[in-house]
Amino acid sequence: MDVNKAAKFGIGQQVRHRHFPFRGIIFDVDPTFANTEEWWESIPEEVRPVKNQPFYHLLAENESSYYVAYVSEQNLLVDEAPEPVNHPQIPEMFEIDDHGLYKKRTTTAH
Repeated sequence: MDVNKAAKFGIGQQVRHRHFPFRGIIFDVDPTFANTEEWWESIPEEVRPVKNQPFYHLLAENESSYYVAYVSEQNLLVDEAPEPVNHPQIPEMFEIDDHGLYKKRTTTAH
């Protein structure tokens, strides 16, 4: 696999996990794996993704909680559910445009 592969998904895109029941909004993308080795090894070997692909930071939700998830590109699918993701941090990072798309907020204060 090409290490410089362009990310398939973009910031603000609504996605869901291929194997687990959660979905979220992408707020950052790493071109390749950029988490700890301990995190990597905690994933069962039979479902552990390869490192040389984009990894996505998600404001994620499942039926019972909200959290930040770190997911490989191979494990994400476009979420076509009409309901918006309701993670409580979304308003801090995104505005929703007239078409229901998430647009990263631009901050002027530092």
